[in-house]
Parts: sequence; C-alpha cells; structure tokens
Amino acid sequence: MLVALPLAARAQGAPPPIVVETAHVSLVLAVGNNQKLYQTYLGPRLATAAEYQALPQRHEAYPPAGTDNLFEPALRVVHADGNPGLALAFAGVETAQTGAGATTTTVRLRDPKYPVEVQLHFVAYQREDVIKTWTEIVHHEKKPVVLANYASAMLHFEAPHYWLTQLHGDWAEEGQQQESQLTSGVKVLDTKLGTRAGMYQTPAFFLSLDRLATETTGEVLAGTLAWTGNFRLAFELDNEQALRVSAGINPYASEYTLPAGQPFVTPEFIFTYSTQGKGPAARNLHRWARQQGGVLDGAQPRLTLLNNWEATFFNFDEPKLDALMGDAAKLGVDLFLLDDGWFGNKYPRKDDGQGLGDWQPTTTKLPHGVGHLVQTAAKEGIKFGIWIEPEMVNPKSELYEKHPDWILKLPGRPEDYYRNQLVLDLTNPKVQDFVYGVVDAQLGQGAAYLKWDCNRMITNGYSQYLGRDQSHLYVDYVRGLYRVLERVRQKYPHVPMMLCSGGGARADYGGLKYFTEFWPSDDTDALERVYIQWGFLNFFPANTLASHVTNWNPQQTLKFRTDVAMMGKLGYDIEVAKMTPAELQFSQQAVKDNRRLGPVVGQGDLYKLRSPYEGNQAALMYVGEGQQKAVLFGYNLRTRFHETVLPVQLQGLDPARRYRLTEINLMPGQKSALPASGQAYSGDYLMKVGVVVSDPEAKALTSHVLELTAE
Repeated sequence: MLVALPLAARAQGAPPPIVVETAHVSLVLAVGNNQKLYQTYLGPRLATAAEYQALPQRHEAYPPAGTDNLFEPALRVVHADGNPGLALAFAGVETAQTGAGATTTTVRLRDPKYPVEVQLHFVAYQREDVIKTWTEIVHHEKKPVVLANYASAMLHFEAPHYWLTQLHGDWAEEGQQQESQLTSGVKVLDTKLGTRAGMYQTPAFFLSLDRLATETTGEVLAGTLAWTGNFRLAFELDNEQALRVSAGINPYASEYTLPAGQPFVTPEFIFTYSTQGKGPAARNLHRWARQQGGVLDGAQPRLTLLNNWEATFFNFDEPKLDALMGDAAKLGVDLFLLDDGWFGNKYPRKDDGQGLGDWQPTTTKLPHGVGHLVQTAAKEGIKFGIWIEPEMVNPKSELYEKHPDWILKLPGRPEDYYRNQLVLDLTNPKVQDFVYGVVDAQLGQGAAYLKWDCNRMITNGYSQYLGRDQSHLYVDYVRGLYRVLERVRQKYPHVPMMLCSGGGARADYGGLKYFTEFWPSDDTDALERVYIQWGFLNFFPANTLASHVTNWNPQQTLKFRTDVAMMGKLGYDIEVAKMTPAELQFSQQAVKDNRRLGPVVGQGDLYKLRSPYEGNQAALMYVGEGQQKAVLFGYNLRTRFHETVLPVQLQGLDPARRYRLTEINLMPGQKSALPASGQAYSGDYLMKVGVVVSDPEAKALTSHVLELTAE
C-alpha cells in the first residue's frame, strides 16, 4: 500500500493515522496540520482502531535540531551553506508485508527548504510483539552536509514516574543489574570505547512506567540497540513530566560528512512493550531473536565444546592437544576449541606480548599445522574449533613491521597499549581483506567453529586511510567489521561462531546476526555467573549465552558449577584428565541431559522466579513449546545457616495438566533430597502453591535442577 500525498492534496486534509502494530502493541503516528509527524501513542493495542484518530498530537516523532525544538533532538544537520537548522514535513508513507508475520512501514519526511529526506523505517513482528526501527538520511545538496546527531529512533512517554533498569559493569563483572528512578534532566547510557563498546554499559534497558515493574507486573518497555560500537541511549524528562527516549550511535567525535545521494543508514533499535512486567518483554525479545534473525541460526541446536585454555594456557604442543581432543570425546561434547597461543613464528605466541596479527601456526608447537588438529578431531568423532583475534595486533609482530599504516594510532604521540596490543584500521578496505583472509584460512581448512575475540578498546584513535575524515572513524570501523562478517557469512553461512570481547563487551544484536552466541564474561566463578547470566537473560535468549564449567573457583562443587552453566549454553574449560571417575560420570550425564533438554532451555520460554538481587536464593525455569516439558533451576547463593527456604511458585505451565518432577544432575549414587522429586502435581498447584527447590539446611552454593514432564 502506498500513501504519498503531494503538498496540494495534504492541504485538503491530513492522512489517517499511521499505525505500526503487532498482536498486542501499537505505535501510532499522525500528521498534524503543520505537516509535522507526531507520535500520538505507544502502548497496548486499542480495541477500536478508529479511536487512534482522536489521540492528541503533542510530541514530534523525530524532532530535528535548529528550528523550534527545545529538547534532545533526534537529528542535527549542518547544511552545505552552513545553516544548522532542519525542518521535517510529512512526504508519504508505504507499508508492505515483508515476511512471515512481519509488516514494514516506511515514513518519508522532507525539509521544505532544503533537499534533505529522512526515512523512518519500522518492522512490526506480529507474533513476537517486537518492533524494529531505524532511520535513513539522504540529501541532494550541491556539497556534502554534516550529520552531528543521527538517532535510530526517538520514543515519547507520559507517566507520573519512570524507572530505568540497566546493565553495567567492567571486565569480569559484566551484566550487573541496576535500577533507578529517572528525575528531571537527561540520563545517558553511552560508550566511547569504539570496539569493546559494552565494557561498562550494555546497549539495552527496561523502562518502567509509573512504578518499577516486576517480572509479572507493571508497564514496561524493553529496548536494545543493534550496534557493535559507540552507542548512546538518552532519557530526557522535561518540564511537563514527558519523557523522550533516543537511541542510536553515539555522536561523540563522530560528525559525519555525507555526500549527496549517499544514504546514511542508522543501526536498528529493537523494542517491545508489556503490560504484565519484565518477563513477557524478555520472552518477546528472546522469541524475536531466535525466530526472526536477531541471532544467527537462533532456532538450531548449539554445539557443546571443551576449551583448552584453563588446561594449558599458552603452554601446549601437538601431542598435548591430541590428548585433549581424546578427553573431549570421552566427555561426550561435540567440539574441541583451541584457544589463544597457536600462531606466530618470528614472534611465537608464548604470552600476550607478541605474535598477534601473524596468523600462521607456530611450527615448534604445531609442526603439522591446524589441518592435523582437524583430522585428529575427526578421528575422535568430534569437530574442531579455533580462537582468533583478527582485529588486533601486537607491536612485536611481523604484521606490525610490514604494515604500520594499517594501525590506528595518533601521529606524533607515543603508542598507547592495552593488553600489549593495538587496533587494526577496519575502515581500510585492505585491512578488511586481511581480516576476512584470517577467517577464511581457518574455516577453509576445516575448522567448524570460531571464537572471535576483541580484547581492547580504541584509544589514541587515528586512521591514515581516512585522512581528513577522522570523525568517521568510530562509525566506519563498525561498518568495516560488518562488511567482513557479511563476506564470511556469504561463504560460510552456518558455521557457529562465538562473539567474544574479553567477556561481554560485545553483547548486541548488531553482532549477533552474524554469530550464534557470545561470551558473557571471563569470570566463570559460578556464584558470579548467576548474576552475570541473570542480567544478560533480560535481553538475550539462553542459547546465546556461552556458559562454561571451569575451575575458576575450585572450592565450588562441580555440580554447582555445572548447574549454573546449564542455565545458558553449556560448555567446558576444564582438565578432564584430572576428574575423578565420579566427576567424569556426572559430567558425561550432564552433557547427555543438556543435549536432550536443549529444545527446552535453548528454545523455551524463560520465567525468572526468584531474583538473586532480592535475596540469597535464585530460581528460574524454561518451558518448552506446547508446555509438555520444563526445566527448573534453583540456586542457594550466600545463604545463612538454616536459612528459611520458601516454595517457589512456577510459571508458564498448563494449569490443567499434571507434571512429574524429577531431579537431574545428581552425582553418581546420590539420591534427591527434594520432597517434590518423583512426585506429580497439577500445573495449577505448581503455579499457585509451588515447590521447595533446596536442601532442608539451605547450604550455601548448592543447587538443584528439576525436569518437569507432562503426563
């Protein structure tokens, strides 16, 4: 359908409201008599569509800077003649069906005086109740214009109070959930780190209206930006208690000079709206990510792997790796992952101080190359994966010596090192070719999995390739990264890859469309991982959270560490050869159970039942499609001696069915101490009365996993 009204026709009457609608949520836009576009509504879908016509027009949907806007602008443009003002008038709207259950709406706005056009794109996913939006800016002035702000979206709200839920952190403490009430002024979540953009803040949030939402109550918007670079989420509460939320690329040091006829396309902002708390909002995002391409192959099973890092660090050779692959096969996992330390010859990778950038196998460690390891894995009946960090370089490397012009560094100033390395200039097409070649070389010789790491941010950033356009660096770097990933996926569309950045510094849907999972944190202490994974599960489905059993804290039982890892995508980074027979038997069974229950945890609906932020216990469950199967996880954290443990009321079950509960992940010879294990209850009973998911003494750092099967 096309509604494109010329100016003369518009004078005779405004077009009908523009409704971007899912099964339960509506975003309504309207054209005013002044030809401006207004957001008139965002919330639960109204029963009578005709009433959208009567909504008040108070908030310009995408307000530009420099004319009559007094608050945060969505867009600021400096024209070729130096005029810093922009006006946007409605120019037309188009809607189309663009896939299974998806409708695309494009609203065109134009400046009446200058040849500048802005297109607001919206994709509404009916079943998932998710809306994806982005902006496209193009002009036809005689000379380039400068974009100083360019938000992907701006949304408007009116409520008595607003509460923000955000994730913050640092290395080894990512995904920490924090909640605060918004007050007058501007609250900004942003980053200026360039590559490891999510190191301190994650580009995702919950916004609660009126009062702080719980998992099951309250009006809440969940939003996240699909961009693997500098982002900015701004929440401005004005003098009339109205809130405008803008999301997009951080304009910090990023004024973009745009030639005529060349569109500037912003990253996608993805959001959903719930009237029943955070839980439904999170489940909407999870379903969208799995079913609509938010994450690569989101509906497919995931590989369970054994990583060598904690077993060897940099100290390994071919026979040792061959033996570890035998251990991986014994454990029963699908894949062996070779981590850092396998490359470099002039400067062999013996630590993190050299070799990065020289992606040839170290002949003293791997005399028969990576191909031999691929063959060994095949003989063991498993697959082989490998670690790379292709965007980075050590100064002590052949790559640095041959191509100093490929490196981001300020001229005339000392180089600034972080982890003894620098960043390659991905704005340069030659560097993009090099990085693609690194990936292609590994996948081309049979690697079936890649761990793509990125261990430093951009500092002292300067691109020899960009020349005078240095303010394009942060934007064009990410675009260069995406160009490489597009090429990789054209040739290798389904090879699983882990998005890693020293942990969770790249947790975003801009990257995940090319990756099957991400590494939430280098901190694999199981207690800390409960909090880290709890935070990321607000916005990302369980099958994207790479969660490994390690010896980070060997004082924690193997069972506790395994139970925590199984709430995400299970993996191992542990010395299998040092396991006791009982530990090996337990782990082999855990791998089998994880594979069997993968459709429930990986594809099921998540229900958070007891938050670690509200007490010493945590509980969550996954309910499979059709409510036939469910998996319940219960964790005692820093519980006190004989702490009282109350029953956990379950969610998401069929109240009319009966479910038999069976405790799994028990050590060999151990019997369940849970009264509910082996019993059958109605879904109604389980959701209204609940069951105790703890030993009677509530011992600290203990856990239980219950499998529920409908009878």
